[in-house]
Amino acid sequence: MKYAKRLFFVCLLLWSQLSIAAEKVVVLTSYPQEVITQFEAAFEQAYPNFRLEILWRQSRDAMTYLHQPHPSVDVYWTPAQRNFATLAQEGAFRPLDIDLHGLPKKIGGFQISDPDGQYVASETAGYGMAYHLGELQRFHFPIPDDWKMLASPDFKGHIALPIPSKVGYAPMLMDTLLQSEGWESGWNLLGQIAANADLAQSGATFISDDVGRGRVAVGITIDFFATSAIANGKPLRFAYPKKVGYSPAHIGIFRESQQLAGARAFAQFVLSEQGQRLLFHADIRKLPVRPAVYAHKPTGYFDPFAAVLRAAYSYDMAAGLARQELVSALFDALITRPHQALTTMWDAIRQAEKYAPNDPRIALARQHANWLPVSSAQINDAKLQQMFIQRNDQTALLEQQWDADIALHYAEATQLAQAILGEVK
Repeated sequence: MKYAKRLFFVCLLLWSQLSIAAEKVVVLTSYPQEVITQFEAAFEQAYPNFRLEILWRQSRDAMTYLHQPHPSVDVYWTPAQRNFATLAQEGAFRPLDIDLHGLPKKIGGFQISDPDGQYVASETAGYGMAYHLGELQRFHFPIPDDWKMLASPDFKGHIALPIPSKVGYAPMLMDTLLQSEGWESGWNLLGQIAANADLAQSGATFISDDVGRGRVAVGITIDFFATSAIANGKPLRFAYPKKVGYSPAHIGIFRESQQLAGARAFAQFVLSEQGQRLLFHADIRKLPVRPAVYAHKPTGYFDPFAAVLRAAYSYDMAAGLARQELVSALFDALITRPHQALTTMWDAIRQAEKYAPNDPRIALARQHANWLPVSSAQINDAKLQQMFIQRNDQTALLEQQWDADIALHYAEATQLAQAILGEVK
């Protein structure tokens, strides 16, 4: 007994000495505990001379904290693209100065890391479609593998679509669709999908829950919400479209880091093959950004670098971040507020096309249905973007004008289609 006690105290003393000797690395993140636990344990085993101190902050709170005088943080590691872009503009980061060999800055033409190298992608998630196979089979629907399939009138009432001004991941989702399909074609596609859909007002997991319960057959969402629901026993599956949009997380080292060696060690570990393979863990389920590790992926795991061989497109991340609020405002004007009118309009147009496909008035109705208050050239206007970031009386007046103009165009499209139906029925 005495020997056991003595051994216990010797071990405790050694552990205490190692803990004191280990140098602290402060990491600011919003990752949940199940992610932190895996990386923290593996990093401290690989680098026993460092220990992590985790500061947990959601995106908005993180910026408030970082803008306080002299915040003591070494590494920022989180899925918050806008925060990283803003901090980089403010000069908050220093060069990583670590080995980035084997880490592409793009997935195909989709930019995932800062072109100037101030921060790099550490993992990514992909946008796609959660679906309930039983519901698809019940209504004889195909498994969706492309956004355009969801514009079919067959899917009317069987889709959940997030509102970007209400659901956190949705602004980037909408913009990736707009950039991949083109400005006019993208909004045309979004409008037709929305005419088939229930709009999700809040709660990122609600869409996966609705699909899992069979309330809708398909939900447009981000992969990790769906895979988490699947892991918890929900009867749903997930499909990526041909042109996949991504939401990368990043890692950067602060210019004011007090533990530069430890900060670089942690960044190197997260980006290493060992760190990247942790992303396959059942409690994490994210997409690595080091292509080589997909040789070790679990069966059926999505590989974004292989997917781009099917359909690649260029995505301008900086442009997407700058116009997020403007795109969300346009979505509300074109889809959210007039959702009933939008649905009525597309029902009429589709019926008119069915009964009189060659009537020239259908083309005119579609022109009105696809009218946009902001052109592809105007969307990247910095002054217009700032108006919707800052929001003021001028913003409200412009939105009122949009609403009036959109109402007129939707009414005209509906009347044209209904006139055709009145003649053929």
